Amino acid sequence: MSMGERGFIPIWPLPLAAALLLLVATHLALWLSIQAGHVPACVPYWEGCTSISRAARHGLGNHLFRLLVIPCAVLHGATWWVAGHWLRDDGGKAARRWMLALGLFSASALAIYATFLGTEGEVYGFLRRYGVTVYFGFGFLAQLLLMRRARVLRLMPPATLKAMAVLCLAMLGLGVGNVVAGALVADDALRDRVENALEWQLGLLLVGWHLLLARGWWRARFGLRLYREGEPL
Repeated sequence: MSMGERGFIPIWPLPLAAALLLLVATHLALWLSIQAGHVPACVPYWEGCTSISRAARHGLGNHLFRLLVIPCAVLHGATWWVAGHWLRDDGGKAARRWMLALGLFSASALAIYATFLGTEGEVYGFLRRYGVTVYFGFGFLAQLLLMRRARVLRLMPPATLKAMAVLCLAMLGLGVGNVVAGALVADDALRDRVENALEWQLGLLLVGWHLLLARGWWRARFGLRLYREGEPL
């Protein structure tokens, strides 16, 4: 379908906006927290001086982080909803439904995480941990299902799918590394720094995956076509 056709809406800006908004939110919150003295000045990707949550927990950084990440969660949900339509075909219905459910749960968890970040109490702490864990975990599973169906249906360039698969393997490696660090590193401070650095790296890989999805949809000229009373607008 031609991208210039009347009634055609390109969809690639959805994952692009979701990725860039998350990237801006985390780094803006980090910069504001460093300026306010809430966290030390460092490069968290390597030094692990702070977690994403701590960088966005205090002051103006917290308010702006929540202001940006909640609509970012909406964009994530919209991306997975559209992906469900993109993969609609006669086969693979179960995989598509699982992908859609996991993706929407992941987006909802991101919204919950952002909503309760900066609050105190055991319940709020549980909701924050639940939010970030489900966001990464369920989102990762949804990504695997999307790539599998896209490869079977040949909906994206093979090179783009290979790059997305490499990022998923890297994300899996970081997840395993986080578990290993928690189990084997005895020094609490060192373990925290390692886990913090892995969290920032994982977030960057997640942003990269969504950028590749946007590129794949752009290359495939995928979009939605609007109809009214059976006729294209």
